[in-house]
Amino acid sequence: MKSFMKIVSLSLFVLTIGISGCSPKYTTEDKGDFVLVHNPEGATIGYSRSSGVQPLTVDRLGFKDLNKNGQLDKYEDWRLPVDERAKDLASKMSVEQIAGLMLYSAHQAIPGRPGGFFTSTYNGKSFDESGAKPSDLSDEQKKFLTDDNLRHVLITTVESPGVAAQWNNNAQALVEGIGLGIPINNSSDPRHTSVSNAEYNAGAGGKISMWPGTVGIAASFDPSLMKQFGEIASAEYRALGIATALSPQIDLGTEPRWSRFDGTMGEDPNLTTDMARAYVDGFQTSIGKDEIANGWGYKSVNAMVKHWPGGGPEEGGRDAHFGYGEYAVYPGNNLKDHLKPFTEGAFNLAGPTKLASAVMPYYTISFNQDTVNGENVGNSYSKYLITDLLRGKYGYDGVVCTDWMITKDAKAVDLFQGKCWGVENLSEAQRHYKAIEAGVDQFGGNNEMGPVIEAYKMGVAEHGEEYMRKRFEQSAVRLLRNIFRVGLFENPYLNVAETEKIVGNPEFMKAGYDAQLRSIVLLKNQNHILPVKKQLKVYVPIRYTPAGKNWFGFATPEKKEYPFNMDIVKKYFEVVDSPEEADFALVGIESPMAELATIDRI
Repeated sequence: MKSFMKIVSLSLFVLTIGISGCSPKYTTEDKGDFVLVHNPEGATIGYSRSSGVQPLTVDRLGFKDLNKNGQLDKYEDWRLPVDERAKDLASKMSVEQIAGLMLYSAHQAIPGRPGGFFTSTYNGKSFDESGAKPSDLSDEQKKFLTDDNLRHVLITTVESPGVAAQWNNNAQALVEGIGLGIPINNSSDPRHTSVSNAEYNAGAGGKISMWPGTVGIAASFDPSLMKQFGEIASAEYRALGIATALSPQIDLGTEPRWSRFDGTMGEDPNLTTDMARAYVDGFQTSIGKDEIANGWGYKSVNAMVKHWPGGGPEEGGRDAHFGYGEYAVYPGNNLKDHLKPFTEGAFNLAGPTKLASAVMPYYTISFNQDTVNGENVGNSYSKYLITDLLRGKYGYDGVVCTDWMITKDAKAVDLFQGKCWGVENLSEAQRHYKAIEAGVDQFGGNNEMGPVIEAYKMGVAEHGEEYMRKRFEQSAVRLLRNIFRVGLFENPYLNVAETEKIVGNPEFMKAGYDAQLRSIVLLKNQNHILPVKKQLKVYVPIRYTPAGKNWFGFATPEKKEYPFNMDIVKKYFEVVDSPEEADFALVGIESPMAELATIDRI
């Protein structure tokens, strides 16, 4: 008995010592709206005070109890490999939650617009009438985040970097407290284009650094310049709360009449391949303390390369946003040239992330390219292009996201509307199902999970529950992988003051300006007129634009305007009223499609 008591006493003593020596290794930092938990030699986690999520202490380290079950699940354990975490979380998700994950929102302005496409309200009123803050979530955003389980948001205009950062924090706090606590993966179309009517000031900052378009950077013939752009742009994106770039556009610019030529990297397959590789490496790679694993980390931005299998060879230069441009044609039978920037560039990186994390097919029907089934349908509906070619032949297992609004109805060939080319006879739910069967993971521009649920039911009816559940989890793992790798599950929150210091800072602005200088191509300098001396007399013709329609089909009035900012012109030259009085003329020329090409689009 005495021996037994000694053993019990010794055991209690050891247990007591163990408890007293189990104080957490981590420290906490109060940031106001959220709390940071700093793990030594481990992840820093952030959680919102309003979400109801609490930290867990396991092995003296801090974790987030995202599903609020009081225990550490694999997907909450930042020590585990990404794929293990993604598979664990996918297995826990309901069909409705996976369906929401497969959505990519329509365009979201911060704050929302009062009318036109993508209208937003705040408590049922327009933003100006509502009294809401610019960083508040709109009614539509609250709905698709909560009711439809959407977790991928496309951000367009923002009032300021600080407003964007606070909006991000508000949105992340909302979803952190819902269900399994899956964070939002915000994205953006290219947003670094220079402003033609503004003068650069070498010492100034701005809302974001201003660079040439990708075709301008490609004109430098220097992939290292493209990579530098990617590194700076990704730093600004992450400071804005953006973790996915809906770029680069690596279509070959083989059709000069195409309105999206300006977004390409030119017509040369080899140059575009090198530039595509540099762009994606710049965006996706984190180094040093910012790296989590395999080049991915807190400064990484997922690159969604577009548009598979190459959107450049538009028939007659007509764009596939409209029914009159639904076909891509290959008169030289040169599909391999169009694939090269993907297969040898974006999927063959020099950096440790190895390949672009996502791919977007274009709207077009790649005419007569399906050599297996002979099917002519929009690229996202083509099992040959997605499963046989992209996933099969080239072994790509990243996310495939459709271009925007491909599952919506099309009513006329010249209206901005649905783009269901080749499958117009199918219902919206049937289009979702056909795309999923083709190998697609995600639907661009779709805020509602209903059609995805209907597609799931169609799959169950045809293949059974086990097959369809496995297929949905396959897409969920791919989508979750891109959220885990960039650290959003650990800390999606931003320091607003830090964002305002990073985005558009003078150093980044200067790098963009230097790139603009390098992008200039002088075609001809007849009679050595350049450089032009200051204070010469200049004539600037007024540009006339007839009445018409804009990209979205809204009527536009005729207008007469100067093609340049005349205040800037007058700083350097004497402006005169007639060509006879002038030493030279400044003439701004636009192609018929140039106005459409400047409008934000996918």
